[in-house]
Parts: sequence; C-alpha cells; structure tokens
Amino acid sequence: MNAPTHTPGKELMKAIVFRSYGSPDVLRYEEIETPTPREKEVLIKVRAAALNPYDWHFMRGLPYLIRMMAGLRKPKIVRLGFDVAGHVESVGQSVTQFKPGDEVFGSCSGPYTGAFAEYACTLESALVTKPNNVTFEQAAAVPMAAFTALQGLRKGQIRAGQKVLVNGAAGGVGSLAVQLAKSFGAEVTGVCSTRNVELVRSIGADRVIDYTKQDFTKSGQPYDLILDCVGNHSLLACRRALTSKGMLVTAGGKSGRWKMGLTRGLRALVLSRFGSRKLVGVFARSNQEDLNIIRELMETGKVTPVIDRRYPLSETAEAIRYLEEGHARGKVIITS
Repeated sequence: MNAPTHTPGKELMKAIVFRSYGSPDVLRYEEIETPTPREKEVLIKVRAAALNPYDWHFMRGLPYLIRMMAGLRKPKIVRLGFDVAGHVESVGQSVTQFKPGDEVFGSCSGPYTGAFAEYACTLESALVTKPNNVTFEQAAAVPMAAFTALQGLRKGQIRAGQKVLVNGAAGGVGSLAVQLAKSFGAEVTGVCSTRNVELVRSIGADRVIDYTKQDFTKSGQPYDLILDCVGNHSLLACRRALTSKGMLVTAGGKSGRWKMGLTRGLRALVLSRFGSRKLVGVFARSNQEDLNIIRELMETGKVTPVIDRRYPLSETAEAIRYLEEGHARGKVIITS
C-alpha cells in the first residue's frame, strides 16, 4: 500500500480514518495532515475523546438513512469522533474566547468530525473551558451524552419533587441523567443490571431496580417522568408506568441503535395524541449554552462522569467493538 500523499511542509499527525462503510475492520490508524484552523476555528491537541453509538453508526453507514447525509456508497467525511478534550494549540484570527494553552472540551461535529486523532479542529462555539477539578478524560466523556440527558429531561419538563425513572441508568446517557435529575431536585429511580446496582446507587439514585429481578412497568409505582435510554419495553408498557399526566421521553433504542430510536420516537408521537400521558422522543442538539451548564455542574461536583474503559488511539477499533456489545458502564474513552 502506498503512503498517503500530503502537502510538502505540512505537519503530520496520527488519526483514525475510514474510507468505506463496515465493521471496525475498516478503521485505519494512519498519518494524515494536521488541520489548520480557519477564521472561527480552534485547533486542539487532543488529550482524550469519547465513543458514542453515533460513531459506529457512521462507521457502518447504518441505518441507510445516514448515508443520505454521509455519502451513499462511501463516506464523504472519513474521520470519526464527536466528544473531545485537550489543549488549545492554535486559533483562527476571529477567535476571542480561547488562546493557545487553554484547556477545553466540547464537540467536533458535521464537517469537523474527527476527535479520534492527535489534533482536531472545531468551531469556537463548540467548546468551553475545562474545569480545573475535572480530568481530560472526564471532560471528554460529557458532551453528546450530556446533551441527550439534559435535553431529554428538559423535554420531559422535569421539576423538583417529581418521581423520575431512568431506564439504562448505568450507560453513558443514563449515568449522567441520574445525576442531572438529582441536581433538579427530583426523586430518582435508576434501572440497571445486577452488576451495576452499586454503581447507580453511588451516583445518587434514591432507588435502584435490578431489571433481572423486577420489571418497573409492572411494579405499580407510577412516575412523573421516565427517561428511556434502552427501549427494552414497549411504549404501551412504559406509558402504564406513568402518572396520569406523566411524560415518557425516549432517548434512543436498544444499545443506542438509531433506527429503533427513530421508530420509537415516531410511535411515541402518535401514541401521545391519545390520553393525558405524553410520549416524546429526543434527538440531542450540540450548543455552547448547555455545555456551560454541564461544565458548572461538574465544577461544583454535582455531576461526575462515569468512565468504563480507556483505549489508546491506535486501538480505537477494539474500543468500538466493545461499545457495540452494549454493556459499557458509563463512557469508553480514547486517549492520545
């Protein structure tokens, strides 16, 4: 195989690239040109990045709807990685919020996707300053999962004193949702497997249900808000577990699969038209305002990201294989 071509004089970096859709076998650990920040962009020396189901969906090009955005036969953007944390290496001429040396975290989305690399470029508006009491790995674990959890709870109109249930409380989104719901003053029940009961209790859940021993949809306990990160119960069953004016928010399908999550979201919209219980889906939107909210909660110790495993950049393919199994506790981190 010929070495990738590059512009003479340009700095090179190691990065994960993929030029065809498929399993983690399509991922390559290669040298490519280090990006140069344009007017409103920031170049980050990546210290940590985090995996999301988002990454393996784009890697596989599934569901096929993704290819309408990413390229029908092969990916138009050959890089992966949304969540990022690191040092500012350089900035574009219009950047005012950051300077070289600043510690930041945030997202690399759309044409800026590419946090699985030694360096990553993204918009100034996609970043915030990392708190001193938070590690780079913890900061990288936050963005996409926190956007989903926070916006899901907000869509469910969470209020202090409510009884809130998080289904999938040990996962990346769920573990943050438990802590966020507590910060809103809710009484929180987390649903997880036997091995994760103590973990979910340790992050602040008032009550923990082991789904291998009890079905929350049949317990007779009604909830004001259910954030469903798993999709392992029918929408009708979940609706029965709501109070008369309760809300179910679906935040993805089983193991984070988008097709199932999209389907459940559409079904929830239809069912929500009948009766006083509301069922809605949430599809997270990256924004600096919400990232600053999460930053403040981490700085004050109200939110601490849960990290399951760490992999070096060169072993990103193995990390994605592990994530695809659907048993990660919290987040899986890539270090560079």
